[in-house]
Order: sequence, then structure tokens, then C-alpha cells
Amino acid sequence: MLDAVADPVDPDAALMLRVREGDREAFALLVERYQQPVMNFVYRTLPDRTEAEDLAQHVFLQVYKSAHRYHPTAKFSTWLFTIARNLCLNEIRRRSRHPAESLHGGRDEDPDVPAREIQDTGVSGPTDALLERELEQKVDQAVSALPEKQRTALLLCRQEDLSYDDIAKVLGCSLAATKSLIHRARETLKEQLKPYLKTGAWRE
Repeated sequence: MLDAVADPVDPDAALMLRVREGDREAFALLVERYQQPVMNFVYRTLPDRTEAEDLAQHVFLQVYKSAHRYHPTAKFSTWLFTIARNLCLNEIRRRSRHPAESLHGGRDEDPDVPAREIQDTGVSGPTDALLERELEQKVDQAVSALPEKQRTALLLCRQEDLSYDDIAKVLGCSLAATKSLIHRARETLKEQLKPYLKTGAWRE
């Protein structure tokens, strides 16, 4: 449970309280702010872009459907990424039971929820783009191979508004354990990616 008292000046919690009262504009603002961070988190956990986009939408559907039960007992982002992690874990478990099934096509669409837009990031040129894609693939593979708690802790650490305390709440573990998870994840990635990185250059 998220039992810490939320920051009274958390603007996102204030927006979510407006959503609880039926304010769809407030919900659209939250989606606009968090759609890319949630998409990035889900994609790093389930490295299939189509499936990740689908599951990311499920996250916001869950937020919308849970609005009437929302109480700001923690930062909104902590609550949001707890939902995202739980849905990812549910999907991983579902895939292990039914590996041939796809999440896509089983989505429960809600016409009241604004559609999310996933923006692509640009690159400077074809050669740079190729190297960047290759490196990104290696990073994705290394991150995906991490144990779930290490992977989740590391991904959440990249969210600028999430402190170690917030990450610990999402993971349901102690602050010391969270710091240890992040340290071990970073050390593992550093070792695994060493052959591909040398002063920022790609090495064959």
C-alpha cells in the first residue's frame, strides 16, 4: 500500500482529484504529460512496440476507471507507475500461461478516454541513426535481461520526479533494498555494454 502522505503541492495529484470529480480536461493533461514516460517504461519491460503501446493505453484506462477511488496518499506519479508495473507483471504472467496470445485485439476501448499519441524522436543522419538503433537494441536487450525488480527500479530511476523513496513505494520494498537494486542493475549493464561503448563510440 502507498501509505505516505502526498505532497500537498503536487500539481498532478490536484489534477487527479479533478479527474475524480469528472474533469476530462484534467485527465487529458495527465495523459499528455505521462504518456511518453509510461510508454518508455512499458516498452522496456515488454520490448514489443505494438504490445507496449497497447498496454500503455491500458494503464491510462485503469487510471481513468479508478478515478472514483483515488486518494492522494502518495505522489500521483508513484501511484501511476505502481499501476503500470502491476499491469506489466500481469501481462508477463499471462504470456507465460498463454504464450501464443497477443494483448492486441483484446483491448477494452473506452470512448470517454482521450487517445494517446506516441511521438517518434528524430536523429541527425542515416549513419548516426543506424548506430543509435543498434546501440538502443543492445541496451534494450541488456535491460530486458535484468531481474524484474532491478529492471523496474532502474527504469523508474530515470523518471526525474521519482525519488528513491517513491521507487521503493512502487516496488514495495525498503529504501536500502531499492538503492541496492539500482546499483546492481547499473553495474550489470555497465559490464554487459562495455564491448559496445568506448568513449561514446560504437566498437565492432
